[in-house]
Amino acid sequence: PLDFVALRVPDSPNACLAGPPGGNPASQIIVPPFRAEPDRAFAALRDLGGRFPRTTPLAAWPDRRQAQWVARSALLNFPDLVAAGIVPQPNGGSGLFLFSRSLFGYSDLGVNRARIEAWLATFRTTLGEG
Repeated sequence: PLDFVALRVPDSPNACLAGPPGGNPASQIIVPPFRAEPDRAFAALRDLGGRFPRTTPLAAWPDRRQAQWVARSALLNFPDLVAAGIVPQPNGGSGLFLFSRSLFGYSDLGVNRARIEAWLATFRTTLGEG
């Protein structure tokens, strides 16, 4: 599992971190909180990876509401890691962290950011908050 609050994003342009307001100063995308309670949000999160091609589950820590996947590129089958976590919000609802990074190469030509944006849109729709 990851400590999303203390996570350091690599200096290379082949990673993207999204997080709730105040979650991590390195977040490139700020994700507004969701109305869904954390357990419901985590259930939706666990199913999220299966909605994308070439993405397989890697690990899950239900007690921490975290999960990880391997997402492979269509060309050359390169692996990227996607990690996600749900955090309770002070006023109710859930915060979401999503972190996608390439394992190989320096630049990803924006693939990880595009992946995070697609996962966020799908997650919002799944929760009925899109």
